[in-house]
Amino acid sequence: MKNNLLLIASVLTISLLFTSCEKDDPIIPDEPELITTLNYMLSPANGGDMITLSFQDLDGDGGEDPIVTGGTLAANTSYVGRLELLNEAESPAESITEEIQEEEEEHQFFFQSSISDLSVSYNDEDSNDKPVGLSSIITTGAAASGTLTIILRHEPNKSATNVADGDITNAGGETDIEVTFSIDVQ
Repeated sequence: MKNNLLLIASVLTISLLFTSCEKDDPIIPDEPELITTLNYMLSPANGGDMITLSFQDLDGDGGEDPIVTGGTLAANTSYVGRLELLNEAESPAESITEEIQEEEEEHQFFFQSSISDLSVSYNDEDSNDKPVGLSSIITTGAAASGTLTIILRHEPNKSATNVADGDITNAGGETDIEVTFSIDVQ
């Protein structure tokens, strides 16, 4: 009898150890989205033909060179910009734009221009009144040539100094995509 009680106590102790040491379900971090295509569609605020800056890299990093198409903007003009991001490695193509809209607090686009007389301002915000950048306003000045770089950051610190103004310096987070377009302002 004494041996049976000892055996039962041992079995209970071992089963308690195994159940108390079970690990919780693993936490799977967000996988970065595969972005094969970025289109920046610019419509002149006063009407006219849309200009599309595009980037396409269907085989991802390290394969064939991406196809990057810049554009020509009119001097002294405002444009309404709209970004579209896709994963065209999927069939049908997956809209990454929709994912960014669903997780807008976790994303922000940054626009950097080498043209001093070209400015980009945000035309949308997340539920915390912080910028996202899927919609923007570009304003051109005098004729010039240069570049416009678009950077999407995942989980930036949108409350850090100047980040809400489009300054990436203190943003942190991870870069999901960075594309540089050649721009001519005429």
